[in-house]
Amino acid sequence: IRDYYASRGLGDVYKRQYLLYTSAFFRTFTPCWKEVPFQPLRTEKEKTIYKMNHKWNYRPITPEQAETSQTLAQELGISPILGQLLVQRGITKAADAKKFFRPQLPDLHDPFLMKDMDIAVERLNRAMGKKERILIYGDYDVDGTTAVALVYKFIQQFYSNLDYYIPDRYNEGYGISKKGVDYAAETGVGLIIVLDCGIKAVEEITYAKEKGIDFIICDHHVPDDVLPPAVAILNAKRLDNTYPYTHLSGCGVGFKFMQAFAISNGIEFHHLIPLLDIVAVSIASDIVPIMGENRILAYHGLKQLNSNPSIGMKAIIDVCGLSEKEITVSDIVFKIGPRINASGRIQNGKEAVDLLTEKDFSIALEKAGQINQYNETRKDLDKSMTEEANNIVANLEGLADRRSIVLYNEEWHKGVIGIVASRLTEVYYRPAVVLTRTDDMATGSARSVSGFDVYKAIEHCRDLLENFGGHTYAAGLSMKVENVNAFTKRFEEYVSQHILPEQTSAVIEIDAEIDFRDISSKFFSDLKKFNPFGPDNTKPIFCTHHVYDYGTSKVVGRDQEHIKLELVDNKSNNVMNGIAFGQSSHVRYIKTKRSFDICYTIEENTHKRGEVQLQIEDIKPIE
Repeated sequence: IRDYYASRGLGDVYKRQYLLYTSAFFRTFTPCWKEVPFQPLRTEKEKTIYKMNHKWNYRPITPEQAETSQTLAQELGISPILGQLLVQRGITKAADAKKFFRPQLPDLHDPFLMKDMDIAVERLNRAMGKKERILIYGDYDVDGTTAVALVYKFIQQFYSNLDYYIPDRYNEGYGISKKGVDYAAETGVGLIIVLDCGIKAVEEITYAKEKGIDFIICDHHVPDDVLPPAVAILNAKRLDNTYPYTHLSGCGVGFKFMQAFAISNGIEFHHLIPLLDIVAVSIASDIVPIMGENRILAYHGLKQLNSNPSIGMKAIIDVCGLSEKEITVSDIVFKIGPRINASGRIQNGKEAVDLLTEKDFSIALEKAGQINQYNETRKDLDKSMTEEANNIVANLEGLADRRSIVLYNEEWHKGVIGIVASRLTEVYYRPAVVLTRTDDMATGSARSVSGFDVYKAIEHCRDLLENFGGHTYAAGLSMKVENVNAFTKRFEEYVSQHILPEQTSAVIEIDAEIDFRDISSKFFSDLKKFNPFGPDNTKPIFCTHHVYDYGTSKVVGRDQEHIKLELVDNKSNNVMNGIAFGQSSHVRYIKTKRSFDICYTIEENTHKRGEVQLQIEDIKPIE
């Protein structure tokens, strides 16, 4: 999450050193700073090199777009400002806007439009007809474990000769392993359904084929030119893709497979609806766009999560302290997702699947408690490793001229290096690779800044690597230890040649300039229809110029680091409440009664239900 949004408006790391939140976090999610402790930059050298000012980037709107937004607003009975937000999201017709505001499950695409879906369904039906043993195999992260849980839970309703397998992060590594194939062979498996991985496992699937085991791949990672010899490959990123939506999560691909299986067997769609809470967790946690088909799945998945979650998910909700509130994408990202992930990071991802498929609530609650403990361990490791990494980076020679960061420490915990890479990316605005040692190999994770394809950068170094895979913003890789220096040099060369200046600085994207008089109760009610927020539908950031302290603004927080604001502008008499996290350095200027500009998101005041509160992203004094 942090790397995906890194250059979309990271707060001034010195004014916000207690939180070190990206501005885009506040835009997209409700803040939950106690759940995500960040480490401040500690040295004067770091502060000198990396002190940043936000650049406010106003999204341009053409005269044609302005006219379209006005027409759209009139047809829908909403503010022209919200009409503009719809147009910015590519929505120009009232019918499309109504579908956006009220996503409908019947609008999901026909799963058989996906390449190989008919083959996959036929092979699964044949396996069940012949009573073959089926193994559901998946990655150890949130997307993989939720995908395995979803497919296992659905098939289990109709078939019992079934098992699931999650590879061990430390003994087997990412993706399909020969150990996993051997386990399948030893237990008499004839068909493996692999989820959220497998698209590059040519050697491993060839090995399985020699043992008489067939594979169905359900993946969403970028494939190589040569595909594995699987019976069917469900992946909308294939070069020969025929599916109209390419941004499904790994769990989302598993859901489409089960939807197709249900259609082929005359199973009504309502039997799939209880699985949508799991799909919503995967979509939010894997940071895929929440538009198109993902928006439909996430919208109804959140409804399921709030109204009738599965037993395992309800146990996690209880452990997170969310049982008495409406669960949002933010809660998934900061609370539910990290706990599911912690199982694979600290112990074994299979425990997460055990929890998500549990049918007894008391047992599920016990398992959720254990996973919560893993998450506490993860946070401790995260904190100590991030401090070490910051100290190393601060002393790197020629740091100011580098466009990337590559760190190798053979003592670091493999389960947390991806998080540390995200921390480095968000603080230093550079693509980051963090490596540790596993046996005789250097293995690690890469994270990127917004707009820069770190997968391509790693692919450029493929002759130095033993294995790699991933997305535009996150990837995993492994290499011989002796290749780390050569990789560091070549990765830096590629990044330096391809990264753009605007991708290495703090930018806040302003969606619209408005006055306080525009913020009515109806405006806020209509704005809420844009939920759920996420990539490609980020929470709108508004800007208001020439605002003043009403006279009651004050510093708050344990360390007096935040400002609680009461503001007026020069266009109306509206007094707006606001909170500016980590920006207490502005309070002296604010109390002088001089005007300043603010950019912010519009939230509901959690302490006074029904009241609107501005969440201030940045403050700019008017010189």
